[in-house]
Amino acid sequence: MTDSANNTAQEVPKTNASKTQSLLKAAWIIAFVTIVSKLIGFLRDIVIANFYGAGMVSDAYFYAYQIPAISIILLGGIGGPFHSAVVSVFSKMIPNLEEKAPDNVNKLFNTFLTSSFLVFLLLGVLVFTFSDVIMQIIISNGSPELIRLASLHLKIMAPVLTVGGVVGIYYGILIVYKEFLIPNISPILMSVAIIAIISLVHNDNSGIVLAAATTVGALCQFVYQLPKLKQLGFKFRPNFDVMNNPQFKNILELLFPAILSSTVGQVYIYVDMFFASQLQEGAWSAIGYANRLFQFPVGVLVTAFLVPLFPIFSKLVGEKDYDNIRYYFNKGVGLLNFVAFPILVLILLLSTNAIQLIFQRGAFNEVATMMVSEALCYLSISIIFYVFRDSITRVFYAFNDSRTPFLVALSSIVIKFILNFLFVKQLGIGGITLSTSFVTLINGFWLGLLIKKKMSMDYGVYFKNLFKMAVISIATYYVCLGAYKLWDKYFEPTQFLLIVKIILITLLCGVVYSIFAAVVRIPYVFELYGRVKGKLMKFRG
Repeated sequence: MTDSANNTAQEVPKTNASKTQSLLKAAWIIAFVTIVSKLIGFLRDIVIANFYGAGMVSDAYFYAYQIPAISIILLGGIGGPFHSAVVSVFSKMIPNLEEKAPDNVNKLFNTFLTSSFLVFLLLGVLVFTFSDVIMQIIISNGSPELIRLASLHLKIMAPVLTVGGVVGIYYGILIVYKEFLIPNISPILMSVAIIAIISLVHNDNSGIVLAAATTVGALCQFVYQLPKLKQLGFKFRPNFDVMNNPQFKNILELLFPAILSSTVGQVYIYVDMFFASQLQEGAWSAIGYANRLFQFPVGVLVTAFLVPLFPIFSKLVGEKDYDNIRYYFNKGVGLLNFVAFPILVLILLLSTNAIQLIFQRGAFNEVATMMVSEALCYLSISIIFYVFRDSITRVFYAFNDSRTPFLVALSSIVIKFILNFLFVKQLGIGGITLSTSFVTLINGFWLGLLIKKKMSMDYGVYFKNLFKMAVISIATYYVCLGAYKLWDKYFEPTQFLLIVKIILITLLCGVVYSIFAAVVRIPYVFELYGRVKGKLMKFRG
């Protein structure tokens, strides 16, 4: 399917003005809930760091957690294959979201739910049975004690694998019905469970309580979705009619390549694990903390805009309305980049100070702070590439094409291994996260080119604004760096002054970046200014 239209629809069509407002409203709601979720996730990480630091016990937990994370986060999470497959297929089957789910939709839902549960149940049993073998393969360079402890953690967390895909199906159904809050609130339950349980048990020297708390949290996520699904008219009846349902075949055609693509992404992590196990104790924990810090701004940005945007892409593909696909893509990704650049500047400037403030207490010492900061700085470079890659991937999914993203990701495994081999020798922990940034860039580049087989995206406006943002971000960095050095010259690094420093530098970055953006006429700054002004006038009125 190719696109013959040459115009790019840079202005919002009047008939879609309400759709744009609805999208932005949903984005703000999701952004708010995601921020709350990430903040509670930060609190969870602070508690974990306080009790377990960055050592063998935390390494064992984070090594083991990568396996159930495939299910609950990678495959079953927001934006994962199960969520994406459900949104892509079901959004085209449900004509009226105000009515309860019709019988054909219910049948497809139960067929998909039953088959997914059985597959993930089998996966959970296999992981439980062979946990020691799995850990020996993943962390072959680790000590016998580390491998034994990680294997024990994995056995405890094996039930998480069973519920992951099912949770992803729930998420997809709720998103189709524009129920954005519940899918974005439910991850909070896992964080709350972990915080509560490990805080009650103070002498957990093996991390067993932490692993058990993770399992309890995942089960809470699973149960939390049920009442709303029943309210929407979905009845839970096991259905094994997998052969006579053409829509189920459509789901599988989208799902399997998407699963393989996500699994390939997990292979990158296993490659990182292999190299991290050769570094100092706590290296993998440091990379895990860095990823969590990185995912705070990225998760808010990508989740807030792509969750409500993906169903729109799917409907527009069905209508062959390529002009509006181009419009929403350029608008959405451009706005994401506009916010992402100052975040990158702040990470490069304030990562060490922020990590000191958030984590450095209890078992988490200065050495751990420097390891996490190094990993985070090199990883932060990928934020712009990450936004583009995930956005263009949703366009492929809207075309029911998950095969292309899979093949692109698969082709990068060797590149990831080679880059790790080259960078880790020179940069240690930072080499692992720097290679991740390069692989993200490469994947985004190829996906951006290959989408031309579906339609012409017209990246002219995108790259023009991207160049402007990059230039003003460099200028903003040096202005803020000067202020950073002046502060350190005249003020002592106390806890209170550290908070003041981070706040002031963040405000300065926002103001300077906005002024530069207005000077070079980046449109998003004027749109944001207009919206803020309108809200203030409405508030005064």
